[in-house]
Amino acid sequence: MTERIIETLADVEEGAEALAALCPRLGAARALCGELPLRRKPEGFAELLSAIVSQQVSVASANAIWGRVAAAGLTTPEAVAQATEESLRELGLSRQKIRYAKALAAAGIDFDGLREMPSEAVIARLTEVAGIGHWTAEIYAMFSLGRADVFAHNDLALQEAARVLYGLETRPKERQMREMAQAWSPWRSVAARLLWAYYRVEKQREGIR
Repeated sequence: MTERIIETLADVEEGAEALAALCPRLGAARALCGELPLRRKPEGFAELLSAIVSQQVSVASANAIWGRVAAAGLTTPEAVAQATEESLRELGLSRQKIRYAKALAAAGIDFDGLREMPSEAVIARLTEVAGIGHWTAEIYAMFSLGRADVFAHNDLALQEAARVLYGLETRPKERQMREMAQAWSPWRSVAARLLWAYYRVEKQREGIR
């Protein structure tokens, strides 16, 4: 696997400089937003389980439920596989999320092996698991694996930021975002960081958790 990995803020800055040189609008957004965050996250089962727990609930609720899950020691495939549905419901998981958690525990993902796989293969492997969609897989590739050239095309904040920054009449959908993001390769993950930062400045609210 020869893809660029973002390890430090210097890597993010290198990408931001390249994007600013590539596109004047991205350059203007960069000047407005200042330093972009590194946003690296842990790898592994617990990170994906946390993402499942966080789906379709408020940040406060997600944090509370995840706190109970972690306190119960249910952060490994073995522990989740052995947990009863009743015990998981008591922690605040819905029936659907229990199914997803059990599916993740049974998926046998080689998390160390993901590091050696191309990003598209990583996303394909993760989305085989019930409850893990493209957004979750892309976010894992971007921030847990540090891939420099991955983009979350269906993210509404990124779509809205692109609409405002490029003066589009309507918010671009997935296909249009894919076409736009091709121009930002090999720094699409930095472009995502920049657009999220621009979204926060423009809308004065967080784009993602």
